[in-house]
Amino acid sequence: MENSISELDIVIRLCLAFLAGGIIGMERSSRRQVAGLRTHILIAIGACCLMLLSIWMPQQYGGDPGRIAAQVVSGMGFLGAGAIIRLGKNIRGLTTAASLWLTAGIGLAIGAGMYIAALTAEILALIALVVLNHLERKLFPEDNWKKDEP
Repeated sequence: MENSISELDIVIRLCLAFLAGGIIGMERSSRRQVAGLRTHILIAIGACCLMLLSIWMPQQYGGDPGRIAAQVVSGMGFLGAGAIIRLGKNIRGLTTAASLWLTAGIGLAIGAGMYIAALTAEILALIALVVLNHLERKLFPEDNWKKDEP
């Protein structure tokens, strides 16, 4: 079949997903987040693998290639919800949940062979997580944050 994905393509896509998840995971690990390096790598590889399956199955048997990928999106919402913790009036883990969800999206994009989209998302994610974090800390110092009252 001329449109089929070669075994080399599969290996390249899974390795790129590993790398993409690892880069975001390193940033999360550097901030001592529970969902760090390994979690982000596993999510990116898993999403990539499911996207590859989502492409391969219709080529072999027919059907809708978007069905499996769509379930990854909703499944990640469930997993991300587990990363969110409420501590009194404060909520922690929203950025981690969002980075998990994004990592799945990047894995799906790599699995679909959309390398430019995945690379752009990866770069923008790092800008949001690293650069904007420094900017946010300068503009809104922790001294000015409301403290949770006991």
